Amino acid sequence: MNSNDSFNDSGTTTSSRSTTAPAPEGLKIKVGIVGGAGYTAGELIRILLHHEFVEFASIVSSSNAGNDVSSVHDDLVGDTDLIFTDKLRGDEDVVFLCLGHGNSRAFLEKHPLPETVHVIDLSNDFRLSADREFQDREFVYGLPELNRTRIQQAQSIANPGCFATAIQLALLPLAQAGRLTDDVHVSAITGSTGAGQSLSETVHFSWRTGNVSIYKPFTHQHLGEIGESLAQLQPELTSEMHFIPYRGNFTRGIFATVYTPSELTQDEARALYKEFYAEAAFTTVSDAEVHLKQVVNTNKCLLHVQKLGKQLLITSVIDNLVKGASGQAIQNMNLLFGLPETTGLNLKSVLF
Repeated sequence: MNSNDSFNDSGTTTSSRSTTAPAPEGLKIKVGIVGGAGYTAGELIRILLHHEFVEFASIVSSSNAGNDVSSVHDDLVGDTDLIFTDKLRGDEDVVFLCLGHGNSRAFLEKHPLPETVHVIDLSNDFRLSADREFQDREFVYGLPELNRTRIQQAQSIANPGCFATAIQLALLPLAQAGRLTDDVHVSAITGSTGAGQSLSETVHFSWRTGNVSIYKPFTHQHLGEIGESLAQLQPELTSEMHFIPYRGNFTRGIFATVYTPSELTQDEARALYKEFYAEAAFTTVSDAEVHLKQVVNTNKCLLHVQKLGKQLLITSVIDNLVKGASGQAIQNMNLLFGLPETTGLNLKSVLF
């Protein structure tokens, strides 16, 4: 891979903010979801129910087979009569793997899919370059702001991690310009849904509410994919990243602050970011400071760039379940099937 893989050869995207070909007449994408009872699967179903080009083929959950989908995802009561199944139907056009880390590879080993079926994996099994070739598939890293053209031509997609999405979007313009010349410091806080649906001490209400804590300081698993993406744009990159993740006392969203020394002025940095994301479908550079409620329940990433002394500070906010997982997976599906990236994803935040 090289820097020309990002956006187009000019370094700017040609996404759905610009002219996009209309969807093929009569298109219906048959969708299968494996691991259908989890948070990311619930978000996929919620959004895809309103996607005009999607038809559900199967929603697989071995522990819930035969039960109503709305009995688990009860925000869907009255919206759907879908039933969980114990296996894929077999005629899917695309399969979303919403399985725990390590389980997607195991599923495909046990249930190999025809080469004609697209796979979008939401785990970390295929995100790193060393893991992207599996069976007869090559997984393309699915960050549209970085690899849009390659995603459009892909067979299989490794969907980025949630922290990785927020942090990469805060740094890609600097890497593209060769401006990451010093160490990068990141503090980012995520909601409890980032830990998944399985119960543990740190997701219990009595522990989480009114509380903040750090976890995996300097060792978070998303650092690998972030480093590979930045090096794709700035191959000579030698900067180190120092990342402290926080557990927040809220359910969804990521608020990340990223800072690094820079010779750019504030005006130069903001111009650089606005040019880089000028045609991005969901990433916007805001002149005003940003906050979490602006993006919760949406596929947006909002960025704010400011210069304080010698430090360039970039604030990045996303919804960890939407832009950080299921919404981005649907954005990738849209690209795979020649649809505008925004199809089915015009979601509204709830500010109050």
